[in-house]
Amino acid sequence: MPKRVLIAYCIDVDACANWLNTKTGSHANASDVSRGVFGANVGTDRLLKFFDQQGIKATWFMPSHSILSFPTQMAKVRDAGHEIGLHGYTHEYVSHLTEAQERKVMAKSIEVYKEFTGKHPRGWAAPAWEVSPRSMSILEEFGLEYDHSMMHHDCQPYYVADMGDTVIHTDYSKDPDEWMVPMKEQVPTKIVELPASWFIDDWPPMQFSHRSPSSNGFVNPEDVERQWRDQFSFFYREYDTFIFPISGHPQVSGRSNVLLMQERFIEWLKTHEGVEFMTLEQICDEYKSGKIAGASVTAGV
Repeated sequence: MPKRVLIAYCIDVDACANWLNTKTGSHANASDVSRGVFGANVGTDRLLKFFDQQGIKATWFMPSHSILSFPTQMAKVRDAGHEIGLHGYTHEYVSHLTEAQERKVMAKSIEVYKEFTGKHPRGWAAPAWEVSPRSMSILEEFGLEYDHSMMHHDCQPYYVADMGDTVIHTDYSKDPDEWMVPMKEQVPTKIVELPASWFIDDWPPMQFSHRSPSSNGFVNPEDVERQWRDQFSFFYREYDTFIFPISGHPQVSGRSNVLLMQERFIEWLKTHEGVEFMTLEQICDEYKSGKIAGASVTAGV
């Protein structure tokens, strides 16, 4: 059977937003904020040139803060014909929001998006890929079609369930009989999941922040490239059709050594038969129309 491999570059234009969201409420460091300015300006320009040279349309997830703070730069992305998706307002951690806060952020994000693009958004990526138990139902309620945050599978699309009350969390203050229970059945929503992966993401290994224990920044890009190649090679061997979303950030892949890695990696991907570069909304359409099979990943009894 001929191979069909759908590859999407997913660019998170966090700009200053992710630095302003310190999670603890402490003030952002001005030097960190300047890194966001670099990403919005220099990094975005470099990636736009890179994608133009490669003939690729990418999916750019933009916090509303980035759209409103850097309108000219973000308009370059829009006017170049790339897809734009939702990514919160100030890269807030959705899992920390109340339901009312989550709905208010979603409504405001859609309002900003529609004013900027003239249409309704189709996709969302949770900032830091942290969703709440109700996020998928909220996406469905607000008329979105796909999510790029969950990780039930690593290379197949699927209809994602809202976690809701399907999981009973361990509570050591209570009798074990209250939390020694299996997961409940997950009921899929109408939201297509185009899965995320921390292992195909430029930020954790190649962005340094001494405030974040999960960051690194001093990993050789060639080592990261090898890890990405190995994951792709396994999928290519085991599946006739699969998707391969690559997560990038202008603050990281807009840097010289990482951009060179991206150039090498794309040229290597293009040597494989059946490779197609698409936006996530195009992959969503392929899945919903039945042109690619995807997976069934529900859990519970």
